[in-house]
Amino acid sequence: MITNQPKPIIQTVTSNGWTSGICDCFQDLPQCCLAFWCPPCFACKTSYEAGECVCLPLLDGFGCIPPITTSLRVSIRQRYGIEGTVCKDCVYACCCAPCTWCQIAREIKARAHPITFINMTSR
Repeated sequence: MITNQPKPIIQTVTSNGWTSGICDCFQDLPQCCLAFWCPPCFACKTSYEAGECVCLPLLDGFGCIPPITTSLRVSIRQRYGIEGTVCKDCVYACCCAPCTWCQIAREIKARAHPITFINMTSR
């Protein structure tokens, strides 16, 4: 009599890209609306969710290139192993800061709750 059951094989595919595009704001409509109607509030909320100081994004208003948006985007890329360059991060931060903040927020949300498989074995 066989007492062992086959064990499940779990295959995961790890992507080295963003889980959503820069213009995919409609994937999370409430966040998109908050980013559109109150960008400073949304940026501060997202900064807090990323583990940074809640008031840090308010410093972006003191320069031509938004340093906090750029640096947080770089930080998220490095944290999750996403390919890219600081130059591209800077361009996105300068040209479309609300979309950049939305993309960062979606990435944090998508990777905050990884799927966990529990293998129950009977003895």
